Amino acid sequence: MIETPRLTLRAWRDEDREDAHAMGQDERVMAYFGSLQTPEETDRMVDRMVALHAERGFCFWAVERREDNALLGICGLKIGPDGTPIAGEMEIGWRFRVDAWGQGYAREAAQASLAFAWENLDCPAVYAITVLANERSWGLMERLGMRRLPELDFEHPIIPEGNPIRPHITYRIERPQ
Repeated sequence: MIETPRLTLRAWRDEDREDAHAMGQDERVMAYFGSLQTPEETDRMVDRMVALHAERGFCFWAVERREDNALLGICGLKIGPDGTPIAGEMEIGWRFRVDAWGQGYAREAAQASLAFAWENLDCPAVYAITVLANERSWGLMERLGMRRLPELDFEHPIIPEGNPIRPHITYRIERPQ
């Protein structure tokens, strides 16, 4: 469990599934993820995160607001997916419900995730990927000090050809000296 002034990043619980289902069905939240998630797809994602956390001690954690224990979103670390330029590298990612946007929660959670990586993991850098049109996401990457690597732009293999969100951009931040 990681605590920040306003948030707790923690392992997933079964009681998180209903809120996760709602995020997966929100068109604004899922606009750059290819499609809405069915409850079954969301459950599989949560199950993957539970397994990753048990195996490695980190995942894309559940992000809870400390004030009221509300599940606001997802943020954390995992190994980059096969078929992408960050395969095998440490990846940071996030997704938040719409009413949590614009309040600094994503940045707070991402900074805590990076601090966890530098303190606990043997990785020389952390990478992030997103769709070029997702300005909120790559804007956060830049506010975190990440640098875009245009030579690593790619077509995401799980997004169908011709889909406007298939082209992805890549960012990286180096371990602090």
